[in-house]
Amino acid sequence: MSLPERFEVWAPFAHDVRLLAEGAEYQMESDASRSGWWVADAAAPAPHDGQRYAYRLFDGTDWSKPLPDPRSRAQPEGIHGPSEVVSADFEWTDGAWGGAELRGQVIYELHVGTFSEAGTFAGVVDKLDYLLSLGVSAIELMPVQPFAGTRNWGYDGVDWYAVQESYGGPRGLKALIDAAHARGIAVILDVVYNHFGPDGNYNGAFGPYTTAGSTGWGDVVNISGPASDEVRAYILGAVEQWLGEFHADGLRLDAVHAYDDRRAYSIMEDIQALADSVAASTGVPRTIIAESDLNDPRVISPASVGGYGLTAQWLDDVHHCLHTLISGEHHAYYMDYGTVEVLADTLRHGYRFRNTYSQFRRRTHGRALDLSITPPWRLITYTTTHDQTGNRAAGDRPSHNLTAAQQVLKAAVVLCSPFTPMLFMGEEFGARTPFPFFCSHTDDELNRLTREGRLREFSRLGWDPEDVLDPSSPETFEAARLDWTFDASQDEIFEAYQALIGLRAHYGLARTDLRELKVENSDTWLTMGDDAVVLAANFSDTPVDVPVGGTLVYSFTDPAVSADSTRLGPWEFAVIER
Repeated sequence: MSLPERFEVWAPFAHDVRLLAEGAEYQMESDASRSGWWVADAAAPAPHDGQRYAYRLFDGTDWSKPLPDPRSRAQPEGIHGPSEVVSADFEWTDGAWGGAELRGQVIYELHVGTFSEAGTFAGVVDKLDYLLSLGVSAIELMPVQPFAGTRNWGYDGVDWYAVQESYGGPRGLKALIDAAHARGIAVILDVVYNHFGPDGNYNGAFGPYTTAGSTGWGDVVNISGPASDEVRAYILGAVEQWLGEFHADGLRLDAVHAYDDRRAYSIMEDIQALADSVAASTGVPRTIIAESDLNDPRVISPASVGGYGLTAQWLDDVHHCLHTLISGEHHAYYMDYGTVEVLADTLRHGYRFRNTYSQFRRRTHGRALDLSITPPWRLITYTTTHDQTGNRAAGDRPSHNLTAAQQVLKAAVVLCSPFTPMLFMGEEFGARTPFPFFCSHTDDELNRLTREGRLREFSRLGWDPEDVLDPSSPETFEAARLDWTFDASQDEIFEAYQALIGLRAHYGLARTDLRELKVENSDTWLTMGDDAVVLAANFSDTPVDVPVGGTLVYSFTDPAVSADSTRLGPWEFAVIER
C-alpha cells in the first residue's frame, strides 16, 4: 500500500497540534527539520486505508474544533467532517494507453453532477460510448474537489487533494479515467488554484494559505508572499497527484489572471515543468491549459522566449465574436465585438486585442501572438462554455434563443477553424435544459450572500432581476440535468456535429501555422480555409452571394454551390472543396 508512514501537517500558525484518530487524541511534535511542520508522536497509530482522522489546533488561547487535513485525500462525511486515509492502490487497466497530444483533439466539457441522471463518475462512464460516437477525443471535467453539499459547479472547492464524495470519491474518478482510456478518450481535470471556496475552508487556521486581497470569489492564494514556498508546494503536490497517481491527461487552470503571481518564476512554469516531468517518466503526454482573458502571449509562449510554456489557453474572443454576430447581444464585454470584420480579424490573429483599445475595459489591452512560434491549436475555442451559459440570469443556452441553423453555423466556424475545438455538454444536440449557477452551502448566510451577490451583478449588467434564479434552490440544480430524450430537430443537430467533427479529422483542419489560413469577408459573409477546402458562412438574415465555389462537401441546409460562387441563405454555411 502506498501510504505515509505517519501523520504530518503544515500548521505554522498553531502553538500546539493534536491528532484525532481511532477514538483518541495524540500529541504531535514540531518537526525541527521543517519549519511549520508537525508530526505525530510515537504513540499515534500509523495511517491505514479507510482510517478517519482530524486535527485540533491550539492558537495560544483556545483549542479548535476537529478540523480536516488541508491535504485530505477524501472527505466521506463532507467538507466539515473528518478526513480519510486513502491508499493510492488501484487496479489500472490502461497500460496500453499512449495518451494524446492536444493537436487534433476535440474536447467535451462536462459537469459530473448534471451530465447524467446518476450525477456521478459512473454516470459519465455510461455515456463514454455516446461521446465516442460523436467524435470526442477528450473530456474536461468541471472541478471535482469537495464542496459543500451535493450541488455546486465545483469552483467552491476547499480540499485540493480530495474528490467530491457524492460523485464517487477518488476511486470513482480513477475508474472513470481508466474506462475513458480504454475507449481512447483523454481526461482533463479543471482545477482551481486562485481561491478557496467560502464554505469549509479551514486552511487559514493552519497557515498562510491566503493573503490580503480578493479575487471576487475569495481571498487571494499566497503564491508570492512570505511562506509561499509551502503553498506552492501544496499546489504542485496536488498537480503531481492528478497527473501521476490518477493518470489524468491534463489540467485546466481556472482563471490564471487571478493569480497573485509576482515571483521571477511563475507557478504556471512550475506546473508545466512538473507535467513535462510526469510525461517523460510515463511516456504519456500531459496537457496544461490556462483560462486567461489577458490576451498575453506569455501564457503559451515557450520559456526560451520568456513565456510560461503552457500547452494551451481558452480563447473567449472567437466565442464573443460569434455570440454577438448571431444573437445580437452587445452588452457588457460583448460591446467590443459584433461585426464580421472583427471575427475575421480574430480568426487571422488569434487574439482580438493586440495592444489595442477595449471599450469595455476603457483601456488598451493585449499583445499580439508571434504566429511563427504559436500554432493555432494552442488556442481552444468554443460556441459556449459553463461560464458563457451559466453566467446568464436564467442560465439559458444558445439553443434557447437561436434556430437550429444558427446553432450549427456557430459550430461550423469553431470546428472548421485551425484552433482546438471544445464543446459544452448538450450543445451537440441543442439541449433545452438550462445551465444556471447552483450551490448548496451549509451556511444559510452564505446562501443569502451568494443569491444577493448574483442579483447585484446581473442588475449591473442590465438583466431583469426577475430572471435571476436562486442558486441555492434544489430546483435550479435539477433543471440543469441534461435531458437525453431527443426529438427530430435535436437528432439533426447531433448529426451535424458528427459530420463536422468527421470533416475536421478528414481534412486535417488542426493546422500548425495560423498564417496559412485564408480569411476573406464582407459586412455579412466570411470565408475561411485554404486552397483545398473552405468554409463559407452567412451571418445575416438575408441571402448573400459569396465569391468562392467548387464542390459542396457538407451543409446543414441546402446552399447553391457552383464552380465559382456560392449562394447562401440566411444563417447558412457551406463546406466546399475548391
